[in-house]
Amino acid sequence: MREQIYARLLALSEQSYLDFSSAIIPNSGRMLGVRLPKLRALAREIAADSACYLAQPCGDTFEEIMLRGMVIGCMKCPTEQRILYIRSFVPCIGNWSVCDSFCAGLKEANNKPEVYWQLALSYLHSAAEFEVRFGVVMLLDYFARGVRIPRTLEQLEGVTHEGYYVKMAVAWAISVCYIRDAAGTWDWLQRTELDEQTVRMAIQKILDSRRVQGRDRQRIRMLREQRKRS
Repeated sequence: MREQIYARLLALSEQSYLDFSSAIIPNSGRMLGVRLPKLRALAREIAADSACYLAQPCGDTFEEIMLRGMVIGCMKCPTEQRILYIRSFVPCIGNWSVCDSFCAGLKEANNKPEVYWQLALSYLHSAAEFEVRFGVVMLLDYFARGVRIPRTLEQLEGVTHEGYYVKMAVAWAISVCYIRDAAGTWDWLQRTELDEQTVRMAIQKILDSRRVQGRDRQRIRMLREQRKRS
């Protein structure tokens, strides 16, 4: 089955997309150049026989790793079993693209929030950069909304990993919290003890959003200037 899937991936590959994606995804390893919609379609097809597929070793190309994560997200299985597959996959994450696509595919988190909240928290203090990013992006995708925003910000404040891709994910998550709850996130920004670099990255991410306008945008600009002078 592994050989057949690899052949399918080769048939779906495009040199132009390989050139593009390899330029924007550091640490991607060997890439074939398959577009994400085609990978998702193949994942849905494989998910019908997921037990056989997941019993085999994962390949070592970017697309084979990405595909496995997608299958784990869309396969039909009990929550407990999926969590086991997730935990076995997370150490395979080696770049932001696999991490973020994998998280986005774990839609079951919308229906099992407490299970996935605990899953995300269990990775926030890992020594491995992309394990921490996985936890942060899960918070961003499924918990940076509504009444969950305050406790999400509380957890983000406790992330101390120095990796760039962790800091950028935390900054991104804070910006989403601000877009969805400007008042509450603004108050949090005034008192947070998060490291200065990450706060400045978060401020820039907020300003990058076209959804932040008017008074909200003005005060974030003022905060940026204050941080520069301090």
